Amino acid sequence: MKIGFDNEKYLAEQSEEIRRRAAKYGKLYLEFGGKLINDFHAARCLPGYDPNVKLRLLQSLKDQAEIILAIYAGDIEHKKMRADFGISYADDALKLIDDLKGLGLLVRGVVITRYTGQPTAKLFRSRLENRGISVWFHYVTQGYPADVETIVSEAGYGKNEFVPTERPIVVVTAPGPGSGKLATCLSQLYHEHRRGMKAAYSKFETFPVWNMPLEHPLNVAYEAATIDLKDRNMIDPYHLQAYGKTTVNYNRDVDAFPLLRAIWERMTGHECPYKSPTDMGVNRIGFGIVDDEVVREASKQEVIRRYFRYLCDFAKGTTDRESVETADALMRKLSLKPEDRIPVEAARQAAQSAKEAGKGKAGGEIVSGAAIVLKDGRVITGRNSDDMHAASAMMLNAIKALAGIPEQIPLIAPDIIRSITHMKHDILKGGSYTSLNLDEAIIGLAISCTMNPAAQIAAEKLNQLRSCEVHMTHIVTPGDEAGLRRLGCRFTSDPYYATKALFQDGQ
Repeated sequence: MKIGFDNEKYLAEQSEEIRRRAAKYGKLYLEFGGKLINDFHAARCLPGYDPNVKLRLLQSLKDQAEIILAIYAGDIEHKKMRADFGISYADDALKLIDDLKGLGLLVRGVVITRYTGQPTAKLFRSRLENRGISVWFHYVTQGYPADVETIVSEAGYGKNEFVPTERPIVVVTAPGPGSGKLATCLSQLYHEHRRGMKAAYSKFETFPVWNMPLEHPLNVAYEAATIDLKDRNMIDPYHLQAYGKTTVNYNRDVDAFPLLRAIWERMTGHECPYKSPTDMGVNRIGFGIVDDEVVREASKQEVIRRYFRYLCDFAKGTTDRESVETADALMRKLSLKPEDRIPVEAARQAAQSAKEAGKGKAGGEIVSGAAIVLKDGRVITGRNSDDMHAASAMMLNAIKALAGIPEQIPLIAPDIIRSITHMKHDILKGGSYTSLNLDEAIIGLAISCTMNPAAQIAAEKLNQLRSCEVHMTHIVTPGDEAGLRRLGCRFTSDPYYATKALFQDGQ
């Protein structure tokens, strides 16, 4: 797998830029955009990128920095989920605190933003405080966005609880977008200036990449990732006017810049030091790219993955047609088609071959196929049967290929399959489908390792499936999705259900 990104070069550039910016002020509030931990979008688009390189960056600054976590009260109330982990924003906040503290980083506490009395947010605060985590409430900002005089007053930012901090760099991060990071930073600036502290704000945003072309696939992939937020990349008009240079930003930052500049000048009584949204940023991600062609191809693949995701979300009723049309427009912008993703045709062919042979059906399930691209370029397929989901068959075939085990040798004994089936169907009454989903197949494989040397050898190859590309001809079922997440595979699927049943159990 070719490398397109140099983490060490990036770390040196990025840490130096943050230190340079912080040295200008008594205190710098640094809004961390994107995912602080496990930034898999960046890793998919920038081959070689460490998904946790931002943690390494913070560790290099840990003697100077502390961290505030922002989470929107409405996301707690509505149990908003992180799609890549399948956990709520609230739970992700807890995980984030644990991870940061485990690395020796100072977490000052949590700000619950736009709090309007939500009971679940109040309970979340109690839950955190009972575990020794400080929590502050910030409220809906009066006068926002038009009345700057009210915003910068005791009726606006002044109503928010002040978070006392000690170190020169204060990182404000969150479980996901829309959490209120910017408002938290500006509220803190208001209180700091009221206390006589010379404090400032900057933004650390991985995407879009300001010093790459607007139509570069890496920037298009960012648009594809944020369709639900209605983000749109654009040339920064303020930077172009101030410096005569073309840079890329996105609509929300460009739209918010005049207001931010007015708030800054109202709070400090001085002219805003930033002449454009690009000026506010400290992002150096573009300087870590060492092979543009590799990054271009990886970013195109990410656009296709996002396209499939929106198709499936539309089929499930969790997104609108406009999002699908936007994803399709981005595909056309890069002259891409779904079949440009390598495992797509292989998965469809596996399903078609099984259908033509009259095989693959299990109960009310529809014939389906799955394909995985191994890191050596081999494409391995699987199809569903009375015993296995397509994803399960694919996984077993893949590790057999990696271990050099003939395809006809079973890795999971029939008795074990029957035992698992009996347990979930007859004892636990776990649904009408008896075939093993991928999560169950992994468990069955583990059991088989105790008595089958071939299974033991093959199981050792499971970690070689991490980051491999997978496609399925049906919408991923919960059990298959759990297994694919455990394996670390990058998966997509066609927007069709694996069964005609309307109610989907835990299959």
